[in-house]
Order: sequence, then C-alpha cells, then structure tokens
Amino acid sequence: MAAMTLADFTTSLTGTQPPADPALAALWWDARDDWQAAHEHVQRDEGNPACDWVHAYLHRKEGDLSNARYWYRNAGRPAASGSLEQEWHAIVAALTGAQEEQHKA
Repeated sequence: MAAMTLADFTTSLTGTQPPADPALAALWWDARDDWQAAHEHVQRDEGNPACDWVHAYLHRKEGDLSNARYWYRNAGRPAASGSLEQEWHAIVAALTGAQEEQHKA
C-alpha cells in the first residue's frame, strides 16, 4: 500500500473515516477536536516513533508538558516550541512526505 500524500490526508479531513495509519488517524481525530480518539490511536502503537511524536503533541496540547517531554524523548524528537498549529502541520508534512517533496523541488 502506498504512503498517504499530503493531498490525500487533506482530502480525508472532509471524509467520515480516518486514515489507516495510526499516527495520521490520530491527527485526523485531533483536527476534529476529538482529543480522546486521537490519544487512543497513538496509544495502540506505542513505540512507533511517529505515534510517539503525535502522542507528545497531544500531551503538549493537553497542557501536560512533563508527559509530552517523555513522549518527545521516546520519539527521538526535540520538544516543540512553536504553536500547536505549526507543530500539527509539521507532523502531517513529515508523515506524508511533504517535507521531502519540498526539498526535491
């Protein structure tokens, strides 16, 4: 199965079903303001660096910075310092390969 592109993910946000990828599914649920569903998706795949990164973002959004730092470490990522919106977009771009596409252009 091919990886989801940024365009595919953006289109999925208007649909009724989240992407199959658990990290992207969590971001999909977060975009719908359902923190609990988003959190459940990343918890199902703990140890997956992408899910751990989204897990960190979700706890940062929740305001639990200590827990967020734990998940950033597990994901091998520095703790985010920009806005939550910027981080959400950065994670989506990284998980859909949009960052690599920008570098090729």
